[in-house]
Amino acid sequence: MPQDIKLLVTRQFPADVLARAGADYAATFNSKDTAWQGAELIAQAEGQDGIMCSSSNKFTPDVIAGLPDRVRILATFSVGFEHIDLNAAKARGIAVTNTPDVLSAATADIAFMLLLCASRRAGEADRMVRGGHWKGWTPTQLLGTGMQGKRLAILGMGGIGREVAARGRGFGMKIHYHNRSRLSLELEQGAVYHETAEDLLRVADFLSFNCPMSDDMKHFLNTRRIALLPDGAVVVNTARGGLVEDAALINALKSGKVSAAGLDVYEGEPNVNPAYWELDNAFLTPHIGSATVETRNAMGFRALDNLDAFFAGETPVDLL
Repeated sequence: MPQDIKLLVTRQFPADVLARAGADYAATFNSKDTAWQGAELIAQAEGQDGIMCSSSNKFTPDVIAGLPDRVRILATFSVGFEHIDLNAAKARGIAVTNTPDVLSAATADIAFMLLLCASRRAGEADRMVRGGHWKGWTPTQLLGTGMQGKRLAILGMGGIGREVAARGRGFGMKIHYHNRSRLSLELEQGAVYHETAEDLLRVADFLSFNCPMSDDMKHFLNTRRIALLPDGAVVVNTARGGLVEDAALINALKSGKVSAAGLDVYEGEPNVNPAYWELDNAFLTPHIGSATVETRNAMGFRALDNLDAFFAGETPVDLL
């Protein structure tokens, strides 16, 4: 890759990713790893041919309109792209790419970790031991919910959803799902398809969110839809925080309608609704779905592959 192509790298991505970016481009790095926004993001883009960004950098219509004419591509280090206004980018002739596929297994691992930790009360158990409150084994101490034979409802049966399903089968769960379109029999592997998301909720002993975020899915899990769940359902979300209406889920956790929740993503993150902190039946992690060395490297290399293709005059594999 010609060294005269200037690339702005907006975050401190893994060391191997930064090394490749620095070797292949005239790269400008964010040494402080602050999430540049607005006017600062526009200013940092001055003189750049492309930008390698993350979901923490918000490319609103105003930001995109303010980008220098020289910027021709935004390569985001993420599967999701709701932080980039695609219509505004298209109007400016700026290409946008993402990094699908490479994080499916790692994110499914975290989804299943949340299912286990929420249903088996792992957070409470850890706090009991660390706090010196454990007085020894008793027959009814921290009884949770078993998975075997239960219905795992997966909302969104893309790559991550199918990986979650595979793990569920290994635990003896019955897989149900809703997707924008039904999968082939080969991909379903015996899973039960539901025509509507509401029908899926009615059988969701365990509910896993693995669908994209969109305007019509905002606050999908609200009070009305929670009422459709079986009593004592377990809810996990590794997709996007905005899919869940916090107040509704918090009330359901308090009432026991939802017995436990495992959350890795939050609306407005990193600002988390503090009411979750008071709930023993909420197991919370800080958006670590793709946080393995292998996966984060793969994401960065995928973003760089897209940049390489674009600047070579080819169509990037992940062009949105």
